[in-house]
Amino acid sequence: MTTPNNLSRRLFLQRAAVGTLLATGGSTLAACASGGGDDSGGGGGAEKTSENPFGVKAADPLDVVIFKGGYGDDYAKAHEELYKKKFPETTVKHAGITDITPQLQPRFNGGNPPDVIDNSGASALPSSTLATSGQLADLTQLFDAASIDDASKKVRDTIEPITLEAAQLSGKPLLLNYVLTVYAIWYNKPLFAKNGWEPAKTWQEFLDLCETIKKAGIAPMAHQGKHPYYIGQVHMDMAVKHGGHDVIKAIDQLEPNAWKHESIKAAAEAILEIKGKGYFMQGTEGLDHIQSQTAWNQGKAAFIPSGSWLENEQKPVAPADFETTAAYTPLLDGSKLPVDCTEIAAGEPFIVPEQAKNKAGGLEYMRIMLSKEAAGKFTELTGSPTVVKGAGEGLKLSPGASSSSALLKSGGDNNWTTYFAAWYSTMDKPIRSVWGELAAARITADEFCNRAQKIADDTAKDPKTVKQTRS
Repeated sequence: MTTPNNLSRRLFLQRAAVGTLLATGGSTLAACASGGGDDSGGGGGAEKTSENPFGVKAADPLDVVIFKGGYGDDYAKAHEELYKKKFPETTVKHAGITDITPQLQPRFNGGNPPDVIDNSGASALPSSTLATSGQLADLTQLFDAASIDDASKKVRDTIEPITLEAAQLSGKPLLLNYVLTVYAIWYNKPLFAKNGWEPAKTWQEFLDLCETIKKAGIAPMAHQGKHPYYIGQVHMDMAVKHGGHDVIKAIDQLEPNAWKHESIKAAAEAILEIKGKGYFMQGTEGLDHIQSQTAWNQGKAAFIPSGSWLENEQKPVAPADFETTAAYTPLLDGSKLPVDCTEIAAGEPFIVPEQAKNKAGGLEYMRIMLSKEAAGKFTELTGSPTVVKGAGEGLKLSPGASSSSALLKSGGDNNWTTYFAAWYSTMDKPIRSVWGELAAARITADEFCNRAQKIADDTAKDPKTVKQTRS
């Protein structure tokens, strides 16, 4: 696991719903698109049944390419074994790589793409370009197929609703975002138990806890300063809990003055208070994710913000007795949502190319991925939940997976998600930069709101911007 690829996988989770046009090859990909229908290069040809809804020919080989980032690719090998169990005559070609575009763009250009791709990482193929040029298979047939676990249910009824939202590109479901990321502030449970500490529910309780932790010689919180979307996650979670789901919906829909909402300002003031009281680990603003998370593993900080990939990512350096545990962000006074909910996101986008030789096999591979057995294997191997409902039940989960699953469950319908960074990619980096300025106390809460709003206004005024709405 190299640092750039671990980081890029995380950043890509935020963009997975629409993709990002990479400088390398976007126009080439568009130029070579055929935009064919279901029968163009789709493979299949066998009789379609409830057991074989896409008509996979049992002996047709399957070509699978997996982004080998923070999740590795052992889970995919397990999924491939399930595919081969169903189709014993087949052969599966597996590739676990990190440089997706450099290796796969020539194959798309040559009309010979893989059958299924985990399209993630810094060099992910530009999903939006692939979508508009007709190179991605419509996954409606996948979501409408019978579930492997219960033939009386459609696949769409066995997965979290956020999966269907995040699947949309160009008005169609074209992505299978497989990993359900739970965002939280994380702590080492044995450290807290040893000192008699408990995660705080209210803002005042949080400040009191931070003071206690500081007096014990430990920094209350570290964050990944070089990548300020992490501290932005804390800011937004407190803001949405304070003002309710309408706060984030207004931001996602580029509504006027959405970033000037009183809840956004209140949460910004809270971040400044953490900084002002010296509760951030010294120097954390200059650290990347690996440096800050390693310091946290070393007990130099009590809390750190991240997504549910954190435990798996830190395995190489975390002490054997370290228990990565998810906690909720505290509630600001007057919050509308309960404390035990959080931000969630569907990420790690899988695609089936329209011109794949065995498109039917690619779709069936995805259907197998969405079985409880396959999803449970992913969680066992990576410590992260999937979008498959109930797939983690009965499993012996790691502390990180268990606590994030519990937070996911407790939040229920109060959990929230955001799409603005994905829908309007030109906003993403500028907003991150403003969060960095806020966390370093180089701007006031009002200045944060004004700068963020200007970025949103400029995006809204851009004639190239396609405004999107949320349900």
